[in-house]
Amino acid sequence: MYEAVHAYPDGEATVARHAATAARHGYDGIVVRTRDALTAAGDGGLSAADRGESPARDPEALREEYGIDVVDAVEIGADDPTSASGAVGNYRSDRTVVCVVGGDDALNRFAVEQARVDVLVRPMAGGGDFNHVLAKAARDNGVRVEFDFGPALRETGGKRVRALADLRKLREIVAHYDAPYVVSANARSHLGLRAPRELVAVGEAIGFDAEAVRAGLRAWGDLVERNRERRSEGFIQPGVRRGRYEEDGR
Repeated sequence: MYEAVHAYPDGEATVARHAATAARHGYDGIVVRTRDALTAAGDGGLSAADRGESPARDPEALREEYGIDVVDAVEIGADDPTSASGAVGNYRSDRTVVCVVGGDDALNRFAVEQARVDVLVRPMAGGGDFNHVLAKAARDNGVRVEFDFGPALRETGGKRVRALADLRKLREIVAHYDAPYVVSANARSHLGLRAPRELVAVGEAIGFDAEAVRAGLRAWGDLVERNRERRSEGFIQPGVRRGRYEEDGR
């Protein structure tokens, strides 16, 4: 099972702290949503530290140090679909996982209609809505919809009540139309990470089956595995890989 986190400078804790905490909680990996938290090929060979920004870490070094997979991802927040489309194009070839922040009807629709997008995150944030049309598009294009348990875990009073109601509504629509999904606590600090059993407990309180929550955590890892295969040199198309003859040019 994987969790998707915000690390420094976007979040409050470094990738290393997230990795260490996630490993203690029993996760197999973390998906790092923050663009400059890890070194990546798309940064022209320079880490964020080399560019005079926040210190970045190499995913491989972190994997060796903490015994947990560390995945380079990006979370795109845009004002409109046009801006989001440009950003997706810029990052698709450089990041293993590409997420688009929703919460706006136009951005929600854009994300689920783009096969280049892996995950629509926070679709109900800021008063956003999600309906059967979007669920069908997400299913048809293989875009995963995020169940963000963060507000249910961290908010209180009326905000928490609204967050739970949004999750219930989203769960019913996604389940009815069999749209793909992921589950996350959306932590910005290592202190905000929760063990899978805790997320299962939250899910069960709003009508999720326990196995459905676990499946949503595993879905991040499934997505990572698929995208890494697609980015490998031997990949041609699903089910077809380059063999010795193609490599030799015969």
